[in-house]
Amino acid sequence: MQLSEINALLPFLLRRENVARYEDGVVIMCDRRKYPFEKVFHRCDDVECAARAIEDMVTQGGGPQYVGLYAMVMLARQVADQPASKQREVFETARQRLVKTRPTNTSMARHLEKAVKVMFTALDEDQSVEEKLLVWIEHLRDLSYEKHLKCGEYGASLISDGDGILTMCFAETSFLMTLTIAKQQGKRMQVYTPETRPYLQGARLTAPSIHEIGVPVKIITDNMPAHVISEGRIQKYFTAADLVTLDGHVVNKIGTFQNTLAAHHHGVPYFVFTQAADKQKPNRASIEIEARDPGEIKSCRGTPTTIPEIDAYYPAFDITPPEFVAGVITQHGILSPYDLARYFS
Repeated sequence: MQLSEINALLPFLLRRENVARYEDGVVIMCDRRKYPFEKVFHRCDDVECAARAIEDMVTQGGGPQYVGLYAMVMLARQVADQPASKQREVFETARQRLVKTRPTNTSMARHLEKAVKVMFTALDEDQSVEEKLLVWIEHLRDLSYEKHLKCGEYGASLISDGDGILTMCFAETSFLMTLTIAKQQGKRMQVYTPETRPYLQGARLTAPSIHEIGVPVKIITDNMPAHVISEGRIQKYFTAADLVTLDGHVVNKIGTFQNTLAAHHHGVPYFVFTQAADKQKPNRASIEIEARDPGEIKSCRGTPTTIPEIDAYYPAFDITPPEFVAGVITQHGILSPYDLARYFS
């Protein structure tokens, strides 16, 4: 399947040009805070703007990685007339700033490290850093979408006709490819997506995207999954992962683990999508869970839900141990969580 065909299968939010793009020296991304009520694009003309867009949830899921990479392309254009030694310093400072925006999801950090190596090589070879890095990023994206297609094919093989499917937050491209392929195979399915407080990604991003590809979807609140599973409505549980360690611990949006416990209790298998385990994260002890501003969970889309004097606690992610994971869906196939080190270390 051609890359253009893969892109066309995806809903609006996941099409390549809408996730993030570099155009006329600026980084452009769909503003996911406003979707689905508005389809508007956020523009950044410097690295700090891109970093704040990641921190402020303008871009989410797989978007921050490409926003960060394109921000480095943008910076390369802006400092192209400076001495090579100064450019190296600026690039490294920018990399560190962008990495700090995502302490738990390490994918962007890994790719930014590779991007800086590409930039330094371009300087050494007296080539255009902007052009060399942009070519590298577009190739990276091509490979990524091919991997999403493979993951989608493996994921679809796990779905039986008539399945009820639970997800959490916005499982993004591999999951939507899975549903699209399963639908093309003639399989009927019903997806349930928790709303995902406090940003409501499940209600605002996941449900409209699934609806757009023509698969039935129902929104439930975050405290309903255990009950819905107990009713026999769910046969498979799929999520993405912000991080998977080499020993099979899965880090994803807060709420994933409690759903996994309920699924495990009722014999419902949990499958997680990832393109790679992080070889720099060997085990649970190596994971850093992002603690976001507690004030964010004291309101919902700008409306307060409690009084200002009440304290709050907001870990943005949780950790599912490998014994609760039925399989890790990768481009290599559906792997045991205990077999990841062999493929990715």
